[in-house]
Amino acid sequence: MNQAESIQKRFKGLFAEVLGVRLLEATKERVLAEMTGRDDLCTLPGITHGGAIMAFADTLGAVGTVLNLPDGAGTSTIESKTNFFAAVPSTGTMRAECTPLHVGGSTMVWQTRITRDDGRLVAQVVQTQIVLLPRK
Repeated sequence: MNQAESIQKRFKGLFAEVLGVRLLEATKERVLAEMTGRDDLCTLPGITHGGAIMAFADTLGAVGTVLNLPDGAGTSTIESKTNFFAAVPSTGTMRAECTPLHVGGSTMVWQTRITRDDGRLVAQVVQTQIVLLPRK
């Protein structure tokens, strides 16, 4: 089982599964995933809610961080910035590529580029994850 499959199994019963996030690749250097819009994820009839798109990106940044954490450490998002460029129809599939801008000992910064079926850029998200070292 590869990293993406292993992490996908950990999504069972969690928010990422509710969203329908499908991991395609998960390494320390890149997380690639897809998510298909649905009517229950819409802000207006037929248009995927921006919050669902942001949550998609946040999930991938967290996955990338987890893959880079020292043993026993955890993480949480402490900042996220999203620019939206195009709407996603509720029947459309989004594809996201998440790559690190900074991998440090106390924080990690990830950039996620989300496109839709026709290749158009939907959003770009930059998020900062804190590294939570185990307490002694």
